[in-house]
Amino acid sequence: MLLGEQETLERVLSGIGPIGTEEVSLWEASNRVTAEDIRATIALPRFDNSTMDGYAVRSADAVRGAHLKITGEQPAGPVCGLRVNQGCTIRIYTGAPIPEGADAVVMQEDVDRIDQVIVLKENVGPGEFIRVRGGDLCEGQTVVSTGDVVTGPKLAAIASQGLNSLSVFGRPKVKVIATGSELQPQGKPIAAGEIYETNRILIADSVARSGADAEVFDIVSDTEEAHRNAFERARGSEVIVVAGGVSVGEKDFVRPTLVDLGAQLHVWRVSVKPGKPFMFGQWDRTLVFGLPGNPVSAFVTFLLFVRPALWKLGGRTSLELPRFPAKVDRDLTNAGDRPHYLRGICSQGVFRPVGKQESHALFALSLSNALCRLEPGQVVPANSIVDIIPF
Repeated sequence: MLLGEQETLERVLSGIGPIGTEEVSLWEASNRVTAEDIRATIALPRFDNSTMDGYAVRSADAVRGAHLKITGEQPAGPVCGLRVNQGCTIRIYTGAPIPEGADAVVMQEDVDRIDQVIVLKENVGPGEFIRVRGGDLCEGQTVVSTGDVVTGPKLAAIASQGLNSLSVFGRPKVKVIATGSELQPQGKPIAAGEIYETNRILIADSVARSGADAEVFDIVSDTEEAHRNAFERARGSEVIVVAGGVSVGEKDFVRPTLVDLGAQLHVWRVSVKPGKPFMFGQWDRTLVFGLPGNPVSAFVTFLLFVRPALWKLGGRTSLELPRFPAKVDRDLTNAGDRPHYLRGICSQGVFRPVGKQESHALFALSLSNALCRLEPGQVVPANSIVDIIPF
């Protein structure tokens, strides 16, 4: 019996939780997942300051034609303790704190300066060219929440609070295995009937992009002994991902070897194209994923089922794959009885399929940047709007 995508994903995610936390320097926190809420203790801006080079004024005095006497200068940096009195002004620079008594800034371009007096060319209203304290971020406001992925802008926001480290969830450790006696590593001559193995590098990259760390094993030949040895070496890791050997052929040893070693299998085959021979189970505390040997099938099933699991292990709270609308440039049809994920290019809001839509078509996948899901029997006319999954 083939399981649907949603039931498969629910079985995969059931019982998974974050693997632990650690404290890291802010300089090492990029793309990590926060394990705590961080609330602001410092307002942004920290004080009222000028958005322009100009003159701090009292708006009541700042009318067109007014003559105001310059009585001091406030650069960006420490407060000089100056005050703007009636009929006076303070020279001020971008980012500098607003002196007492001032409630506006007039740009230097909007005045004529004659020695220590300025003549206003325009009226100035209260609050003009002033960044108000807390206008961006107030004390007590959440800067980042538990489960957020730390990006550069988030790092900058955290740094604005004076923090130099933060608590993050650990990165899952993943063992990557590929099986097949026909597979050979790059840099070695290949004989008739042999091919260069590509799934390990594809999966390792996908693991890294999912916020986890990959350890790549040597290629496993099609013998029960080789499978057993590889799995024993991987025992105790948080995740094992194996590509190939998960179907029901005589040389497909992944499933029987894992069962013999005591693994409990929760998913065996899923209703999706490409990628029907997909396996998921648990071996003690280790999550085990079996992906099809064809690279496109391995990539799609990783994206749909393994990546959300790694995200959840790594502490992320949002597990949904990103989606956005796009227009298709031609008629699309799924004549099959399983949901079909078409590979293609999405550019300027238009999606077009690329190359052969077959599970072995690695080059076509390499040209693609998005998936388009079609329901069984679905026909999508050209220029229709569909949801696209970018990768």
